[in-house]
Amino acid sequence: MRFSANLGFLFRDLALPDAIRAAKRYGFAAVELHWPYDTDASVVAEALAETELPLLGINTARGDVAAGDFGLSALPGREVEARAAIDQAIEWAAATGCRNIHVMAGKSSGEEAFAAFTGNVRYAAAAASPHGIGLLLEPLNTRDAPGYFLPDLSSALRVVDATQGAAKVMFDCYHMQIMRGDLLASVAADLDRIGHIQFAAVPDRAEPDHGEVDYGWLLRAIVEAGYTGMFGAEYRPATGSFSWMERFA
Repeated sequence: MRFSANLGFLFRDLALPDAIRAAKRYGFAAVELHWPYDTDASVVAEALAETELPLLGINTARGDVAAGDFGLSALPGREVEARAAIDQAIEWAAATGCRNIHVMAGKSSGEEAFAAFTGNVRYAAAAASPHGIGLLLEPLNTRDAPGYFLPDLSSALRVVDATQGAAKVMFDCYHMQIMRGDLLASVAADLDRIGHIQFAAVPDRAEPDHGEVDYGWLLRAIVEAGYTGMFGAEYRPATGSFSWMERFA
């Protein structure tokens, strides 16, 4: 069992390079980020080299957060902004050796939005491929992200198929439990189209050692089903304890 620390939520009291070092000290095998663009990529690259931790993923910029943006790539008429955010993410990822970019869709719906999103995903794939960078698409539950273009697994898989596999799904167990449950069956049925798996307690999104989902059982079962990647710990810490890592290992 290999775990990645999502530094968008964990070790938030530390500067990003020090958060990477903290992840190493606590036994994480990798790190992943949300929006790291305020930190110079070369400084992050140095911390990654020092700790020998891979960087699994970053998100494209959300856009105008004050105006309600939560991603740009599925917003018709805003392709220039969306592709600028994609270019920014690719440049930052290439400088740090980041393996994947999560292309954030934004809040929209309908076939025009679908066309915009698939077009932007194809653009991102063409631009990222020369750097060996993959793309991820994450469904977000309607409780936490109302109006988000990808509210469930089927909507994300539709984009994956429409772009001929240019991206894979980032399967966050927290979001998917809220939307449909039956997590093991969902992962096993679409394992070839899933690029990364994340987890957190449901419903409070805190440490994954309580709540609706028995991750001690589920994560092992997912590995037995054929998943070979790491599991991203994307939770909001309530206790600060990492004892769950020893229990799940």
